[in-house]
Amino acid sequence: MSNGVSMAVAVYAILRAGAAFSPISPEILPPKLERILVDVGAAAVVCEPKTRDKVVAAAPPEVTVVDSSAAPGATGEDPDGGFTPMVAPDLAAVIYTSGSTGEPKGVTLTHGNMAFVADSIIDSIDMKPADRVLCVLPLYFGYGLYQLLTCVRLGATLVLEPGFGAGGRIVQILEEQRITGFAAVPTIYQLLLSLPGLSDRELPHLRFLTNAGAGLPTPVVRAVREAFPQARLYLMYGQTECQRVCRLPAEDVDENPSSVGEAIPGTEAWVEDEDGEVAAPGVVGELVVRGPHVMQGYWGNEEATARRLRPGRWPWDRLLATGDLFRADERGYLYFVGRRDDIIKSRGQKVPPREVEDVLHSFPGVRDAAVVGVPDQLLGEAVIAHVSPDHGIELDGNALRRHCAESLEGHMVPKRVVIHAELPRIGAGKIDRRALAGWSPPR
Repeated sequence: MSNGVSMAVAVYAILRAGAAFSPISPEILPPKLERILVDVGAAAVVCEPKTRDKVVAAAPPEVTVVDSSAAPGATGEDPDGGFTPMVAPDLAAVIYTSGSTGEPKGVTLTHGNMAFVADSIIDSIDMKPADRVLCVLPLYFGYGLYQLLTCVRLGATLVLEPGFGAGGRIVQILEEQRITGFAAVPTIYQLLLSLPGLSDRELPHLRFLTNAGAGLPTPVVRAVREAFPQARLYLMYGQTECQRVCRLPAEDVDENPSSVGEAIPGTEAWVEDEDGEVAAPGVVGELVVRGPHVMQGYWGNEEATARRLRPGRWPWDRLLATGDLFRADERGYLYFVGRRDDIIKSRGQKVPPREVEDVLHSFPGVRDAAVVGVPDQLLGEAVIAHVSPDHGIELDGNALRRHCAESLEGHMVPKRVVIHAELPRIGAGKIDRRALAGWSPPR
């Protein structure tokens, strides 16, 4: 379902019925939808009129299809004679990953997992019951879903918008609805920053901004701070497997714009080196997470679960091996380096895409940048940069390569820079790196 009241109602109706929900994009293709319905053992699918035909075609015969527009109206009566809240360890949701690194896997989360995360987010960004939060992120995306869960849990107001296609529309809502909090991903911030006259809009009610889902490049962080000086900016990192891992305090953003801070309250996160020990400051290793937010495992996939969850300090304890590479500074603040699978090995040396992308983003006129490795007979992997320009700007690939050569070691300088009008995307605006890795010039 798309963002809207019906989607929000469906989430809480399912939970009230004692069932668990799996939010799915309305843009999903029928074969993938069928695989998910079979995998999760769905009892029913709630859809909107525009997706009903697709759902009916994909759903197995035993799955009930519910059209949200045909649902009976509220009577004000409770036929069950009251509602008993679910127990914290009970299953609340099976949320499928975006599939950016392969076939989607169902992340199983209990009521305890989700309630803890919601409360921790509320605490870590100082949300208030009087807040009015604008959500343009899809509710089937974890970052968007928790805008709903935190607002309902706190008693704050959520303003839902179907999407983020027009930056001017977002600014209009920020003004008219007196929005106090806004959650976005880098694509949305860059869309807003491209609007002429943005810095002239005062937006006196806006008091906090958050970024998660993908890292916000340092030049964009500084531009956001200049455009919205009155609002606190929280830089965060998370995974579907635990939803939120860490956040950088707003007062530290100007000094540490490339960091995602420290573990959210009530949890732990640390970097492990190749020997499984806590890495020294500055040493790159895998991020490991511990806390009540860690998933129960992947639905029906013990092999994948065993790769990501491992025993912790206590018999009931589980640690999440994120598969993401980080480093920590002397203060303990965390810095995302890249996904383990994304690291490029060129000329026998490791190239973290994020480091090259930050340099590309510092070039005037670059809107988006993604760096991937492609097989190369001489280099092992060649570093290929894909960039898209701001509207009305023409970029030169050779100029971008020279810019990289001024700031990066030789093995990290892209062998080629490819200019696109727009970079391909998946999920809630994430760049589709798999598509770029397989990209070839049109004939």
